Amino acid sequence: MTIHLTFLSAPGGDATLDPLLTDAPASEPGLRAAGAVGAALRPHERAVRAPSVRCSRTADAIGLVAAPEPALRDLDPGTWRGRSIADVAAADPDGFTAWLTDPDAAPHGGESVRGLCRRTADWLGSLAPGAGHVVAVTEASVVRAALVHALAVPARAFWHLAVPPLSPVTLTRQGDCWDVRLGSVTPTVIGPRRPEWAAGSDRVLFRGRSSTVVSGP
Repeated sequence: MTIHLTFLSAPGGDATLDPLLTDAPASEPGLRAAGAVGAALRPHERAVRAPSVRCSRTADAIGLVAAPEPALRDLDPGTWRGRSIADVAAADPDGFTAWLTDPDAAPHGGESVRGLCRRTADWLGSLAPGAGHVVAVTEASVVRAALVHALAVPARAFWHLAVPPLSPVTLTRQGDCWDVRLGSVTPTVIGPRRPEWAAGSDRVLFRGRSSTVVSGP
């Protein structure tokens, strides 16, 4: 049985760009962009979302009836919650460096990157073989963690995986292996009133120990 899982990262949820892992609401432009994504989304059997406000609003803007899934919650930043990257880097440079380079480090007293990767991997493993196509609106950190697991790369690669807002990351599981497809979504019409996925023409194929990555159509 095959599982198709499409992740969509909520706008305003990336710790590399925003105040550290706070539940900041998605901007109005971000929500308008989410609505455009909804017009291009393929049919699915199930939709889930992280429990944050921004993921709830993003799912609504896409037009998904998405059930909250606690396992898809954001990385817990502990005492750093709500502080900016610049503030943390200035106040605790050693801790900040450790956080970015050591997946077991949790200088903020919250969750380590490896802990997030383990939690996400457990959720992926819990998906029933006959789940069909599942759409998950979640945080960029969770999508990174899913890629770490699917590509079987070290957890220290976590911060090197770029996850643009609303760009689909599709994981397909057959047996014990995951294939990974990276792309962008543009609402387009193929035939009479039939929105479909549209992406650039370039294709990059990566084969790892247990996965394949395809970028493009």
